[in-house]
Formats: sequence, C-alpha cells, structure tokens
Amino acid sequence: MASLAGMLVARGHQVTGSDENVYPPMSTQLERLGIPVHIGYRAENLSVRPDVVVVGNAIPRGNPEVEHTLDHRWRYASMAEVIKHEFLLGRRVLAVAGTHGKTTTTALAAWTLETAGLNPGFLVGGVLENFGTSFRVSESDYFIIEADEYDTAYFDKGPKFMHYLPEIAIVNNIEFDHADIYADLAAVKLAFRRFINLVPQSGALVAGVDSPVVRELAPRAFCPIESFGLEAEPETPVWTARDIRYTSDGMTFSVFRRQEPFAEFTTPLSGNFNVRNLLAVTAAATNWGVTPEQLRQAFATFKSVKRRMQVRGEENGVLVIDDFAHHPTAVKETLAAISQKYAGRRIVAIFEPRSWSSRKKVFQKDYEQAFGPAARVVIAPVFESFKLQADDQFSPEHLVAALRDQQIPADAISGADAIVERIRPELQAGDVVAVMSNGGFGGIHEKLLEALKKQD
Repeated sequence: MASLAGMLVARGHQVTGSDENVYPPMSTQLERLGIPVHIGYRAENLSVRPDVVVVGNAIPRGNPEVEHTLDHRWRYASMAEVIKHEFLLGRRVLAVAGTHGKTTTTALAAWTLETAGLNPGFLVGGVLENFGTSFRVSESDYFIIEADEYDTAYFDKGPKFMHYLPEIAIVNNIEFDHADIYADLAAVKLAFRRFINLVPQSGALVAGVDSPVVRELAPRAFCPIESFGLEAEPETPVWTARDIRYTSDGMTFSVFRRQEPFAEFTTPLSGNFNVRNLLAVTAAATNWGVTPEQLRQAFATFKSVKRRMQVRGEENGVLVIDDFAHHPTAVKETLAAISQKYAGRRIVAIFEPRSWSSRKKVFQKDYEQAFGPAARVVIAPVFESFKLQADDQFSPEHLVAALRDQQIPADAISGADAIVERIRPELQAGDVVAVMSNGGFGGIHEKLLEALKKQD
C-alpha cells in the first residue's frame, strides 16, 4: 500500500493514508515522498472527499473510514484493482509468484531489465537496495510486479495476483501457506492454477519444477513452459545450474539451457534458493531479449532487498542479520544460506512467530526441522496471540522442547528487550545472529547492536 501510494504520487495524484502501525522501511519511504499518514482510523481523515478510497486487504468492515466511504456512496477499490487499471493495462507484465522468493526474484528481475536498458516500471514488496525504493513508474512498455496469492480486500476474497495481467509468469514454488485464508493445499493449488491460466499463448510460464506442486500444475498452461530447477527428477529442466561454489562474497555457478552451456554467473547472493531465483530471472529475461552478458552484469551488481539476509550491523565481532523469513521452509533455507555464506561461524537464530501462518499450529512440526543450522535458538512469544484460539496456536514452548531433544540449545523468551538482555552475554566475536520476523519485532536489531556496542 505504501508503494502504491508512491506510484500514484509519481503519476501526479494527491495521496493521504491511514494506518495503526507504520515502521521502517516503509514509514521512512512515505516520509521521504511527503505522503501524510494518519495514525489511527477516523472518519475525519476523509474530510476532503477523495476520487477513490483504496482499501487494503487488512481492513475489515466496521473500520470507521470504510463505513464513512460506504455511507457516502463514494468510489472505492482494492490495491490490486488500482494497480491493474493505472499501471498494468497495455504493458508487458512479468508477474512473479510462488510461496517463497517472490520479493527477491522480482527485485532481481527489475535490476536485470534496468541493466539491459529496458527502463522497467516495478512494484516489489520490499525496498530494492539497487534503487533505494520499492517501486518505479516509467514510460517503458515493461512492468515487473510481485504477484501475491493473499486475498485482495474484504469485498474481493480472491488472490491479488488474479488482477495482474501477466505476459510472463514466474512461479517459483508452491506450498501450503496463509492458513488464515486457505483451508488446505488443495485450495492453494486452485488459486495458482487459475493464475497460470491467465498467461496468454504468446507469453511464457517460468516454472520452478523442483517444487512438486508446480511440476503438477505447469502442464495445464496454455503457453510455452520454461522450466527451471536444480534437480533432474523426473526429467532435467530447461534451465538448470551446476558447479555451484560458495564463498564469503556470494557464489558462482554455471547455467545450462537444455543441457547446453549458457553462461557462468557470479553473485553476492547465497543459498540454493537464490540459485533458483536467478535461474527464474534468466529464463524470463531471455524471453525478452536480455543477453547473457547483460544478465552477468546484473547478477554481479545486484544488492538484494532490505530485510532479506540484510546485514544490519556488526559490533564486537558479532554480525546481526535481519530476514523476513516466517514460513518454516523460508526459515530453513535462510539459515542454510547463512551457514554457507558464513561457513565456520556460530549461528544464533532468533525467531518471532508473527505471520498468520506462523502463529497457527499447522506448521508446529515443520518448524522442528527448520532450525538445523543454528547452534542456538530463541523463540519470541506468538504475536497478538489473543487473536487466535488457544488450541489453534503455535507453541514456542513445544518447539523449544523439540529443539532441545535435537541437542540444539533453545529458549522461549518474552519480547525484544528480554531477548537482548538474555542473549547478549552469550554472544562471542565471530557469531552471526539471524533475526527472523515479518514485522518490526520491537526494534530488536538496533537494541541488540546497541547492547553489543556497550560491551566495549
């Protein structure tokens, strides 16, 4: 929503907004753009009648501004509707979907097309470090968008990505997620099957076939399929990578297209999941005429996205990393990538169950297998636990017990301040602290770095 606000300002519109809890990096982006934000929802925030009220998907009936809008019969629309009509119609759209890796892959695609001179517009669910923003409005025919399967608005319970008009669709992977709106994996499959059905015959589906569900759904597409992956079962993908070599600066790997050498790439990114992200962008960008040399330059200079394995600072030899990981697969892949990039260093994992899926007990057993690379684990309390039934909640205490059974030292500790106080004396030079949350987590990163600094 903050990014859409910026895009509309770039188009010359006057924009205001309301929210209850705005935090960096979006709060700083809104401030930089001069977009006023009302803290709290009140009818008087709409004292000047807007041309359209854009309703975010977290806003329910009963919200004072929604009720005011309905009472006055004003025009209202979802974020996805506004994006479609203002920015996507008539353009060549690359829509990046999947349970994991959407933000990084979308950012990487935007930087790749920029490096190739195509000047794309883009909208990403994070701040791209290469651009210093999460969006751009351009006059280019090309637009790249992160395509989310979450629902659209209280009046449109379908996925947002059904509005995004893809010429090329990337589907990295599909797993059960968003347990608050999808009943089971079958419901998730149905949503992605409908998304794949949007791609025209003249377009392409870039399919991550290491994911069994993607492998199952891809053949239903009405367009050419550009498969990618690292595994050769049941058949070798169109795009694959070999000779992956990890270093403290990132990784190098060779890409093959239909088993023929295509190019060798070097990137500051780490982890097998990022190799897959890079393969997806390679396939999509090649469809639009981007050359191997342009890909090579883009991948080597890509700076990632804030809150994706982002180094927040280092004090007394302790490195503090911020990551958005919340699904158990994302936690597992993130910790594996950190262990590859910082080989030989002790990893301390601090996790906040904050997303709807991580707060529900549906993934309780999966989290028990997600923290393997960590030498020490701290689990924060379930965020806003009062919003869930007690018998439907994820249990930090049960996870701690399961990790201790695996000989991984673990504790459940209440809140950012208590975690910092408890963990700081344990930290030693060379440690890497991986903080994983999809929210602000009480400013724990700054608090930990400040506490480490005071050890001098």
